[in-house]
Amino acid sequence: MKVLIVDDHQVVRKGLIYFFQTQRDIEVVGEAASGAEALQLLRQESVDVVLLDVQMPEMDGIEATKQIRNQYPTVKVLILTSFSDYHSVIPAIKAGASGYQLKEADPEMLVEAIRKVYNGKKMIDEKAARHLFQHVTGTEEEEERTKLNDLTKRELDVLKVMMKGKSNKEIAKELYITEKTVKTHVSNILSKLEVQDRTQAALFGVKYLK
Repeated sequence: MKVLIVDDHQVVRKGLIYFFQTQRDIEVVGEAASGAEALQLLRQESVDVVLLDVQMPEMDGIEATKQIRNQYPTVKVLILTSFSDYHSVIPAIKAGASGYQLKEADPEMLVEAIRKVYNGKKMIDEKAARHLFQHVTGTEEEEERTKLNDLTKRELDVLKVMMKGKSNKEIAKELYITEKTVKTHVSNILSKLEVQDRTQAALFGVKYLK
């Protein structure tokens, strides 16, 4: 099967290409750093499956999925992202993605996901499916709240200041730490809360911190 890799991080693309070289049934026919570049390559290459990130410049994965499915209905789209929350999964599926896989998954699981999508099957990563179930059953809020338990005391302090809309420099000044330390804490907070940016982290805090 012919695969097109679309991700704005070159290291991710190169890592995937290197791994896929060990798979006899997968041929990487191109790589792109945005949805717009992917559409250009689809005009030039025969592609079976597009492996597509969500957050990218120029055109994100959701919009790219819509256009790919509209212009190339035989091409399958497999979302490969770091985000498993309901608000990330549903738009991708509605846009026409055949599969949703998390980057944290084992490489062998990714290969299996590509094969399933190529063969016309639908698939959602287990973690993402669990979050969907929690949302539907009303247990999502309880599950989300427990993520705060993973934050250290200092990370909670940083989050509380982020909730005020402060910049890293302002946070550093208020908490008497360096900007570099703040940047590290912010990165950890985004990862632990499974949110995409500091605005979402701040909203998460406003919603769940008492």
